[in-house]
Amino acid sequence: MTATIIDGRAIADRIREGIAAEVTAFQQAHGYPPGLGVVYAGEDPASATYVRMKRRACERAGIHSVAHILPQDVTQADVEAAVDTLNNDPKIHGILVQLPLYDQINEEPVLRKVSLEKDVDGFHPVNIGALAMKGRDPLFTPATPTGCMVLLEEAGVDLNGANAVVIGRSNIVGMPMALMLTKANATVTICHSRTRDIRDYLKNADVVIAAVGKPNYVPGDWLKPGAVVIDVGTNRVDAPDTERGYKFIGDVDFNSAVEVAGAITQVPGGVGPMTITMLLQNTVKAAQRSVEHIRES
Repeated sequence: MTATIIDGRAIADRIREGIAAEVTAFQQAHGYPPGLGVVYAGEDPASATYVRMKRRACERAGIHSVAHILPQDVTQADVEAAVDTLNNDPKIHGILVQLPLYDQINEEPVLRKVSLEKDVDGFHPVNIGALAMKGRDPLFTPATPTGCMVLLEEAGVDLNGANAVVIGRSNIVGMPMALMLTKANATVTICHSRTRDIRDYLKNADVVIAAVGKPNYVPGDWLKPGAVVIDVGTNRVDAPDTERGYKFIGDVDFNSAVEVAGAITQVPGGVGPMTITMLLQNTVKAAQRSVEHIRES
């Protein structure tokens, strides 16, 4: 068996065409475009890459973007002040705090600082709390898990009653991913660094979401034949034979997994483009909501 490749780049391109049309309509109706503000105070290479990609994607879609790139000696107060600046800017409709932050920064108060109405990354505790509750819907859902859900939908995966395993329990991907799969009526198991015999859980998994941050962590022979695999990992590894001297690979050993899975994403070109696309979509949604609130007041 050779798996079907779930092409996140092609799916994202199609969705972005619709987003660009919405941005144009918003600009024509209100005289200014939707705006996204980014705060980045970290040193993770993958995160730095995503910040650049997100800003370029905004530019191509016609979304105004502002970035606060803060140095390594930044203080907690500096980061929170950058968020406040964006909160108080009426032309900024969405705020992204790119994680992880430098070690000296406590992420939780920074995320709480983000206005609920501008929380386009869906990390505010109120949005996460609503995601966890039956009968409640958050204003925004986190971009990466949302992108994963769209990829599953595009692949025709029926999540109702499916066995899903999420590897990783981070606030950024693992936990919200598990909550979203649960809301879609999947039976969800969260595996993590303390899980014993992860392979035993994967052998019965219809859907695998790998978000552990370890290159090639999941080999193909751990998978159930025909499983759908969404690889969230973006791990930078040395590649002396390439022009840049490095490359990005996923948490799943693609070469072995592609011979077992029924459908699988690649790294790069899978989840990454969808993460950015969902962020753009949430930014446009936030801009539209802001206009509606002005009309109602």
